[in-house]
Amino acid sequence: MPIPRFCPQCGANCLSRQQPAGDTHARLTCAACNYIHYENPKIITGCIIEQEGKYLLCQRAIEPRPGTWTLPAGFMENGETTEEAALREVWEETGVRADIVSPYSIFSVPKISEVYIIFRAVPIEITGSFGPETLDYKFFAPQDIPWENIYYPAIRQILERYIEERLAGVYGIYVGNDDTGKVHFIR
Repeated sequence: MPIPRFCPQCGANCLSRQQPAGDTHARLTCAACNYIHYENPKIITGCIIEQEGKYLLCQRAIEPRPGTWTLPAGFMENGETTEEAALREVWEETGVRADIVSPYSIFSVPKISEVYIIFRAVPIEITGSFGPETLDYKFFAPQDIPWENIYYPAIRQILERYIEERLAGVYGIYVGNDDTGKVHFIR
């Protein structure tokens, strides 16, 4: 993310990174008006959508890694709830309208300042069309999922765990991160 050159508050070219008094992090601070510019993680929301034992994946048409498969997910927009963002991303990427059943996974990737929030969902309408970020979409049986061509390791972990839990008939909510690789089960 580019660092702003000018203060968003007063317009002065006086931004520098420093730790404000009483704060725990270095922040971009304006020397002219003392405005503090907060830089926060991006939130990615999406859904695991299951229909008759098959799972909806979409094939990426855009960088990074076009041609790989992933859960329908993307960046949350201002003014959206996490649920609205997840359902919008599913619609944009697959042309599927869905209903959320429950939250499923919260996965942090601190090195790139991203947080993934994945929901369980069911399809309510499948239109057969999809947006420009997608080459294709498909419901895969577990044995047919292109596991070696999944876009991101965290997405693969989430999907593998979900399929195991579906077979057991027990679902949890998971919290984990990319730094330690630990995933915590919460009931």
